Amino acid sequence: MELGAHAGISLDPPEQLLELTLAVIRLGKRGSSRPFQTIRSPVMNGIGIDVSKRQLDVGTTDGETLQVWNNRSGFSELDVWLKKRPVSQIVLEATGGYERPVLDFLHAAGHPVVRANALRARRLAQGMGQMAKTDRLDAYALAQMAALVKLPAYQPLEPWQQKMREFVRARRQAMHALTIARQQQEMVGDRELRRLLQANITRLQTLVERLGKQIAEQVAQQPQLAVLKSMKGVGPGLQAVLASYLPELGKISGKAIASLVGVAPMSHDSGTMRGKRSIHGGRAEIRQVLYMASMSAMRHEPQLRDFYQSLRARGKEGKVAIVAVMRKMLVILNARVRDARSGPIPA
Repeated sequence: MELGAHAGISLDPPEQLLELTLAVIRLGKRGSSRPFQTIRSPVMNGIGIDVSKRQLDVGTTDGETLQVWNNRSGFSELDVWLKKRPVSQIVLEATGGYERPVLDFLHAAGHPVVRANALRARRLAQGMGQMAKTDRLDAYALAQMAALVKLPAYQPLEPWQQKMREFVRARRQAMHALTIARQQQEMVGDRELRRLLQANITRLQTLVERLGKQIAEQVAQQPQLAVLKSMKGVGPGLQAVLASYLPELGKISGKAIASLVGVAPMSHDSGTMRGKRSIHGGRAEIRQVLYMASMSAMRHEPQLRDFYQSLRARGKEGKVAIVAVMRKMLVILNARVRDARSGPIPA
């Protein structure tokens, strides 16, 4: 059975769905750092790959399908299959890390792979009338996205960035586990059980400290990150997060970097109604660390302190002013990294 014959998939050709699809994509741009660019030829064939822990489901806009294991042998089989079907884009959806091995493999093999935001991919599928959700249907929807939307190409992290990201993630997970362990102990009255739980808390505290030291050592080994320390409030923690979770820093505009992280205010207007602006989407891993860094920067960085005080004097709410400081802080760091990459201006 062809993929298009499944329940929940619109059988209309891409030409008839183009206008509706593009309207949905524009809705999905909220929180996006780089606005989607439409491909002017809607009949172009696209390929989508739905990724799960064990397998990869591949679909094309003309109904072809393939299913392989999510391992090296499956990647090799997929590579041979894809070489017979050249396209401008192969879209995979972010799935919490399970997509990275196949992305790196296909990128190294020379395929034009793209990692798409899962929410936007789902909105696109719904906009095309695909309400049902299976792995094969998701692959078909990603193939439609590949045919209709020009997305930024996947760029793998450098080995040192990937290592740093793993350490940052491990420390964040350990801190979360430490919070849970402390809450668990607070609810216990038995002294013997409290001692046992305290041993777990001590172990987690030691792990968090050790990971923090190793992250700081890794940051010190990358001299290009030193420019970030030029702003007061920026420590090894924020440096590591920006280096490993925001490789676009210094490569795109200030507005784009703020939107990418999710600290840019989004409009909510319709006709004569002017809704309240709010932040939406973005990379939560960065915002969490940036928030704490901004609290320190507001005390010690004169430019940011004056900016925060001026916002409060104009009647802005505290949280609104803090988010504005986060955004300004990020834009300044983006400019400093960009200038550092371009080198000194000749006299």
